[in-house]
Amino acid sequence: MTGLGVVFRPQLPPERLRAVARVADEVGLEELWLWEDCFREGGMSTAAAALAWSERVRVGVGLLPVPLRNVALTAMEAASLHRMFPGRATVVVGHGVQDWMGQVGARPASPLTLLGEHLDALRGLLGGQRLSVRGRYVSLDDVALDWPPERAVPVFAGATGPRTLRLSGAKADGTVLTASTSPDGVRQARQLIEEGQKEAGRGAHHPVVVYLLAATGTDAEARLRAELADEGLESATDVGVAGDAGAVAAAVRRLAEAGADTVVLQPTGDEPDPEGFVRFAAEQVRPLVP
Repeated sequence: MTGLGVVFRPQLPPERLRAVARVADEVGLEELWLWEDCFREGGMSTAAAALAWSERVRVGVGLLPVPLRNVALTAMEAASLHRMFPGRATVVVGHGVQDWMGQVGARPASPLTLLGEHLDALRGLLGGQRLSVRGRYVSLDDVALDWPPERAVPVFAGATGPRTLRLSGAKADGTVLTASTSPDGVRQARQLIEEGQKEAGRGAHHPVVVYLLAATGTDAEARLRAELADEGLESATDVGVAGDAGAVAAAVRRLAEAGADTVVLQPTGDEPDPEGFVRFAAEQVRPLVP
């Protein structure tokens, strides 16, 4: 079955998250996703709050920018989430927006090298290993977590370009794709991920999560067009969807048929009713997605 989620966008104030998380739990939404966008809301702090305010919904942080984070801190926070809320958290790491990284003096000369080193160390620490590493960016001296997760947990990577997609296949346990990804883009991403897996000698199923920009209601088409224009995607084809549950579900199915395991509905930044959008996804779209 295709997974279905909704993202709580950080354009909303943090205090709004409690109501959205509780509605997600109430209506049976499978996954609630959060972003660590500069300079809005912290990914791990909001994830911990959402998990504590709910009982069953899974919470994904997609994504944590690795230039902002020492890998030991990422591992400590991820391990804490997994021990407090077993099986309910998904952690995704990625490059982050390079202009934002430059604003805080953290822009790396080689984002790809940094992400690869971070993934290796993060997966090792969460797997209970004791590590000494001397990489270009990651340096650890006899580091191990006192409280690693009690069972193996996946670490996902956010990826867009070909080299990062191959890296994700080689070093991550899953990949998250942005809302600018069409069904054809999902197919291409799958191929690149599989190339990375093959080069690294990895054969396990590699889950792919993709965001889908979605709008519903009387002004849905106008809000979708405005958001696509703001993102420079006005000429993109088969990206985003506006309409009723049938239209949104059809777009979800196209992404699933192209290779997505989970589709996360991304409301527009000006969505007037975030709680209502969660209800729409769970109660109207979910029954139409096999």
